[in-house]
Amino acid sequence: MKFLSKFYMFIIFALLYAPILVLIVFSFNDAGSLSEFSGISLKWYGELFRDEAAITALKNSLILAVLSSVIATVIATFGALGLHHMRNRYVKGAIKSVTNVPMMNPDIVTGVSMMLLFVAVASLISTKDIFGFGTMLIAHTTFNLPYALLSILPRFNSLDKSLSEAAQDLGATPAKAFFSVELPEIVPGIVSGLMMSFTMSLDDFVISHFVSSPNFQTLPLYVYNQTVHNVKFSMYALCALIVATILAILLVVNFAGSASNKKKSKRGAI
Repeated sequence: MKFLSKFYMFIIFALLYAPILVLIVFSFNDAGSLSEFSGISLKWYGELFRDEAAITALKNSLILAVLSSVIATVIATFGALGLHHMRNRYVKGAIKSVTNVPMMNPDIVTGVSMMLLFVAVASLISTKDIFGFGTMLIAHTTFNLPYALLSILPRFNSLDKSLSEAAQDLGATPAKAFFSVELPEIVPGIVSGLMMSFTMSLDDFVISHFVSSPNFQTLPLYVYNQTVHNVKFSMYALCALIVATILAILLVVNFAGSASNKKKSKRGAI
């Protein structure tokens, strides 16, 4: 049984990570071919940084991901605060259910509905040029919100309510009690929600496809347009850099979280 379980795990991890490893290995292939490996070279990385369209698309994706994740995390933080202090459990449950709808919806449904909404708004304000950075920012913030809320709300639920009440008894206003007592305790959840929102926005293609314009193209849209022709090997280099960046971010977040937990455990022991 142990052998079968290990073999099963090996197959699962191979299916998950073998394509990524192949992509990274061939991003260093000097021959620029998937059929032969002639030697290790950084040629495609150099070509990537000379591709102005790819660099522009990368900048657009990073700007969009940073702004949408920050806005979604801020809204989710105060939304989680409101849900945490809400007393009517029926209304609270209904709001939670409605908030989770965007996560349950297929991306294509969300993308089409957002597109129709923006088209309706464009007809109301009598304009045809509505799609672009603004519509993509609204769409990305919208689908990031549930993921950020899902990361932050459990942190609020694990808080000791007596801490905030004690701060207010000592003269602090509710706002000051939140920023001084509650906020430091939920920072790991905020960081987790921010990172998840950032990666979701950076990765999104389907929703972006429906609310984008030719004037503002994100990296997934640029890569998709490359597949219409022969995919350049500089795209392999680009994807390898994205994988390495996301892996580094995840390692930093995990190490920071474990370091924070160790400090808390030491304080508790003292």
